[in-house]
Amino acid sequence: MIRILTDSASDILPAEAEQLGVTVIPLNVTLEDGTVLRDGIDMTPSEYYAQLASCRKLPTTSQPSPELFEKFYLEAAAAGDEVLGIFLSHELSGTCQCAKLAADLVNVDNVLFVDSANVCLGEGLLVRLAVHLRDAGKTLVQIATDLEHAKEHLHLVAAIDDLKYLRKGGRLPAAVAVAGGMLGIKPLITIKEGKVAMAGKARGLPGAYVALFKKIDELGGVHPDFEAVAGYSSSLREVQPIENYFRDNLHMDAPLVQQIGCVIGTHAGPGAFGLAFFDKGLDL
Repeated sequence: MIRILTDSASDILPAEAEQLGVTVIPLNVTLEDGTVLRDGIDMTPSEYYAQLASCRKLPTTSQPSPELFEKFYLEAAAAGDEVLGIFLSHELSGTCQCAKLAADLVNVDNVLFVDSANVCLGEGLLVRLAVHLRDAGKTLVQIATDLEHAKEHLHLVAAIDDLKYLRKGGRLPAAVAVAGGMLGIKPLITIKEGKVAMAGKARGLPGAYVALFKKIDELGGVHPDFEAVAGYSSSLREVQPIENYFRDNLHMDAPLVQQIGCVIGTHAGPGAFGLAFFDKGLDL
């Protein structure tokens, strides 16, 4: 059997993980009072955003301990199973490196790794593709090879209400954050070469959606044969225009919808929304 392993930056919550047949290792969030939360386990995203709004100091995020990975690898090896690990970009976190180190420490050779070069909705989309390929009967090597190809056609575009969270968390240069923080300006971000990058900006919320849809076209359009996922941090209504765009403009079924979790939400902040998709150039 092939076991698929990912981290909680994929924003796949426990109930969905069980449905998909994947294991999610939680990253950690440390609040200003020293309380450590396991992402996706100890607090719902909605509860966390309510807490984040009142924080004077931005919570910190950290990678899982190697012991969590070691335990999983040993259990899989004892059962004779193979493991495919899909993790957030190594440019944004040491989680992927931690997972590889753990495999070396327990000396297992039944594990393959895919650095998603993405995060959040994008990372989760790659995990869902891996599940589809596994269920279609592909081998571990075939799945990993397909994912390496697919991630070159994977895009995440998001509108951020306030760039201060990304700036304070060190995921965006201060000069870029200041440039995008002008009154009424809603910046768009994307993931480029595994790092957070500015993708544009718009005035006001309506303009942000227009800019988002234009960026989707610029990046090659949404492939109709692969899943897409829309995400929001604090309010579900923020993805409704994206759902309408899929139905009315693209004449496609609405994308999957998921809430952005605590770790990524710490850096994106309340009011963020976006879309992850594979472009029309993907051929598997």
